[in-house]
Amino acid sequence: MKIAVVGIGKIAQDQHLPAIAASPDWDLAATVSRSGKVDGVEAFTDLSVMLEDRPDIRTVSLCLPPVPRFAYAMQAIRAGRHVMLEKPPGATLAECHALTEAAREAGTALYATWHSRQADMVAAARAWLADKSLRRLTVTWKEDVRRWHPGQAWIWEPGGLGVFDPGINALSIVTEILPDAIHVTDARLEVPENCQTPIAADIRFHHAGGAEVTATFDWRQEGPQTWEIEAVTDQGRLTLSDGGAVMQVDGVAAGEAAALGGEYPRLYEQMARLVERGGLDMDLRPLVLVADAFTLGRRVTTAAFVD
Repeated sequence: MKIAVVGIGKIAQDQHLPAIAASPDWDLAATVSRSGKVDGVEAFTDLSVMLEDRPDIRTVSLCLPPVPRFAYAMQAIRAGRHVMLEKPPGATLAECHALTEAAREAGTALYATWHSRQADMVAAARAWLADKSLRRLTVTWKEDVRRWHPGQAWIWEPGGLGVFDPGINALSIVTEILPDAIHVTDARLEVPENCQTPIAADIRFHHAGGAEVTATFDWRQEGPQTWEIEAVTDQGRLTLSDGGAVMQVDGVAAGEAAALGGEYPRLYEQMARLVERGGLDMDLRPLVLVADAFTLGRRVTTAAFVD
């Protein structure tokens, strides 16, 4: 199937383009970007022109920052195209609901991707937790923003999410593996004095089963990076580390890696199946948690951030 990628930035170059190139389902037929191109692939600078000139391309993958994504997605849906959305699926929940309704009316597939859910051991963790009683869950997600988002000023502007850009990856895993619902009860957000979005956050959640659930996000981590979720249950302790790639139960390696290696190859395989059968996959639970953290969060001003 032919696909167009819109936004040829770091995430597209690092993840989307290699996944498409290796996929048996997809053929990269066009790109849309103000500056980025792919050798040998037709390049457009305007989405509307691409949609007009290439009616044979039925699927569009949007790799743009969250704020401009809605307008592009709506334009593609109204042109009858299937749409794949990088995370988060929108800058606001209202945008996501509007896209869902538009896709339903147009009869097009719409996929809100959460790449961290495709990490090797996430499915195994979900299966292990399914029959356990959770007592405590702790998320520690700390990384170096300068390493992973160099020069990306949009992340510090309204709608850019700040530290919740990676933090929402952790929340996408938590909402996938827990059999019971959680919601935010308290949050502390550290916002640099020269930015609009937080560089760190501490969050507490209500868990339907009464467990203590907390998360710590920080974008100031130097040296080794930390992407870990620890779940203490009535039948042992589960640890997911390396962003969900490694699973241990009581300190011993456990679980079986998901089929088809790599998070983004799995996303594109799922998008292919979604296009074939039709329908929507718009799980908004991770974005709801982020929105609630912004609503309830106590803002604390911290030192200015200099990239």
